[in-house]
Amino acid sequence: MAIPSDWQLTRPQTPEQWQAYYNLRWQVLRAPWQQPPGSEQDELELQAYHLMLTDSNGKLQAVGRLHQLDNTTGQIRYMAVADHARGKGAGSMILRALEQQAVYLGLQQLQLNARESAVGFYKQQGYQHVGEAAALFGIAHVIMVKVLRLAGSDADFILWQQQLAETWRQTIPLSQFMQLNITGFDGYQLRCSAPLAPNINLHQTMFAGSIYALATLTGWGMLYMQLKAAGLQGAQVLANANIRYLRPVSSEPEVRCELLDCSGNLMPLADGKKVRQKIRVGVYCQQQYCAEFIGHYVVIPEPSSEK
Repeated sequence: MAIPSDWQLTRPQTPEQWQAYYNLRWQVLRAPWQQPPGSEQDELELQAYHLMLTDSNGKLQAVGRLHQLDNTTGQIRYMAVADHARGKGAGSMILRALEQQAVYLGLQQLQLNARESAVGFYKQQGYQHVGEAAALFGIAHVIMVKVLRLAGSDADFILWQQQLAETWRQTIPLSQFMQLNITGFDGYQLRCSAPLAPNINLHQTMFAGSIYALATLTGWGMLYMQLKAAGLQGAQVLANANIRYLRPVSSEPEVRCELLDCSGNLMPLADGKKVRQKIRVGVYCQQQYCAEFIGHYVVIPEPSSEK
């Protein structure tokens, strides 16, 4: 279901906004278990980053909070969606914004305690079940984690960029004709580009096929970086994909793929199992969002050399 266009993400500021913010927390997360008002707050409220999602009339749709556990790890808490907003993408919208704030703060991973009924939702958002959490009001919870930045040094990232560029050069000739190049990789995001001239169409904008290929290879490249960071190997293939062309690309684009937009556990590859990952890639031109690509990639384990 499409997210309503009039929804807006804001931080609570006025007394009325704070009251509505905490009231929704209480209604969704505490009242059903006969907990009193005030139980929806803790000692970290003043240190945390709070978000609320409202419509154009100020009606509250969802809330969520981020706080730091240490210099590298943040925790998502108090995710609550109003009954009238369920199934419309409100939870995903709040969670995504909190994740972006965590990246802005330079955090490397996020942690949360999820009710068993919410585990499926968080898995779809790229979180992995890593352990059991203490039950709350008799409800079982599990600890889930999402990595925001790949493990590695700046020197590792430079080396992996060089290796990725060489892999493209040797195995994907199209990348040379397009003049595809890597413009940056910092563990959080891979950025690629290609000049307009070799990819131009009769309208003097970038050929749609070139945009698709750029996005495909950038997503493929982020998957490659994840395998490098995890010390894994396998044959990467694109299983299927969709792309939305939103506006013409009239100058050299920048194609961006963030690690937080990659969902799917790669670790079973170490046990010789095929793995899958869903990856979102954005295509930008002059700071405008021009195309969105969502690819489903598969990594096939390499045959064992043992006899």
